[in-house]
Amino acid sequence: MGIDIGTTSLKGCVFDEQGNELASVTKAYTLITEGELVEFPAEKYFNLFEEAYNELSAKTRIDAFAIDTQGETLIFLDKEGKPLMNAIVWLDNRADKEAKTIEDTFGLKTVYEITGQTEVPAGYPAAKVLWLKNNKPELFAKLDKVLLLEDYLLYCITGKFVCEKSLYSSTLYLDIRTGEYWKEMLDVIGIDESHLPVLYESGEKVGEYQGATVCTGALDQIAGFIGSGIVREGLVSEMTGTALAVCALSKTIPPYYDGIKVPAYYVAKDKYCLLMWAPTAGMVMEWFKKNFCENFDFKTIDEEAAKIPLGSEGLTIAPNMRGSVMPTNDPELRGGIYGMDLKHTRAHFSKAIMESIACLLRQYLECLRLPVDEVISIGGGAKSALWRQIKADITGKKVVTLKNKETGCLGTAIYA
Repeated sequence: MGIDIGTTSLKGCVFDEQGNELASVTKAYTLITEGELVEFPAEKYFNLFEEAYNELSAKTRIDAFAIDTQGETLIFLDKEGKPLMNAIVWLDNRADKEAKTIEDTFGLKTVYEITGQTEVPAGYPAAKVLWLKNNKPELFAKLDKVLLLEDYLLYCITGKFVCEKSLYSSTLYLDIRTGEYWKEMLDVIGIDESHLPVLYESGEKVGEYQGATVCTGALDQIAGFIGSGIVREGLVSEMTGTALAVCALSKTIPPYYDGIKVPAYYVAKDKYCLLMWAPTAGMVMEWFKKNFCENFDFKTIDEEAAKIPLGSEGLTIAPNMRGSVMPTNDPELRGGIYGMDLKHTRAHFSKAIMESIACLLRQYLECLRLPVDEVISIGGGAKSALWRQIKADITGKKVVTLKNKETGCLGTAIYA
């Protein structure tokens, strides 16, 4: 079984040894948001896991399982193993001042060369730990363990404080070259290794649960990367879902240069995932359908757009409807439409949206600075043969898709 816990839903799938899906379940949930604060009760994550496990185990046998989760979501425990507060979700930006302190203390070059991260965002765990120390000293005094979401679930399931390294790349306190905690960063944010779980590789046995072997999983993007079959250099996955995520395998951490925008995440010894993403991709097409094509399904939209020549007869759309993260970090940037003419129809707009995401994909592939043999297309956007062909035309790369669409759950099940 692979359990994939995203920002607003949990999905669980059981596979046989050939990767055929035997059973699946999905559990949706709503985050608590208030301004810059984004939280969720930590205990409810485990309740959702229990519900999913019980439903799946009633349908089929589960011999082993692992869990992949969103990155950066942080949970503070006291000496009794109880959460001190709600989980602080990765989207939370309360630690902006603390992030600036960390960046000023170490500099981006040092941060990148040790952690693989090109920036110090407010959402990263090191900044959130420092925020707790600076703003909630009464809670910080009671702090016994600092866990990420996967770690917390493994603790609830096995009673052990264990974690795996891929999830820790963006904490800013893992040295991804050595696979050990970065002591200097821990000193700055006010904790030591006794506050942190024991580090494992992905796919290692850490306990048992209801007769099933419990294994370490991975960061959700890494799990999807594995489930997509990214097993050698030259293969790249692109996921056009709500956002756009592009992942490539590299045996080395690329050297630092001024303006570097591609972070490296730990996968295994001498294996790194280079990851680029944009906040809006498939979301732009969803927005267009909801507001201008509400009586049409995506198949009809594709059929209309297929009649429009490549280039949309001069209509150009910029898809940055919620800012830009890479290659330029500009949260205030917004999308735009250029070149509108009286000849343009609804079909021109849908074709131009597809082309805009394909152009963004090409830009990301160029930023990777790696040879690319093949692009593996996943996510909702991969269902469109037209969109896949546009991506192939614009990038000049072979684009393929997969029979199994649940790449996160499959990758996590492969680790198990």
